[in-house]
Amino acid sequence: MEIQQVTSAVVAAAVVVHDGRVLLIRRRVPEGVLVWQFPAGKVEDGETAQQAAVRETLEETGLKVEAIKLLGERVHPDTGRLMSYTAAEVIEGEAHVADDEELDAVAWVAHSEIKEYVPYGLFGPVREYLNDALHPMA
Repeated sequence: MEIQQVTSAVVAAAVVVHDGRVLLIRRRVPEGVLVWQFPAGKVEDGETAQQAAVRETLEETGLKVEAIKLLGERVHPDTGRLMSYTAAEVIEGEAHVADDEELDAVAWVAHSEIKEYVPYGLFGPVREYLNDALHPMA
């Protein structure tokens, strides 16, 4: 059995839902199997995970968001990074590639399309939140 080494820095991700879709970004350089993911970055000194998620969303996509609630934390099974997931809502702006050194695309993804973008599945609490927030037709 392979043991993942945990890095000390916390990475904060924003789960942004707007108009029945969730915001995903595509990094220029994939991290293992991670191609499409939530806006995310390292928590800086003096910053909470929720503040970092909001800041990273603005820096990466130009979208101003507000943290709603912490969805959960885990050690990511593919990267070994300590991840924090925060639900957020749009305050203003239009999502676009604001950091073209790190990103090459942004997408608003419907519930039915999530598996196409994230085929390896979502962290349980994030999946549950999106199941409720996106109100899939079923």
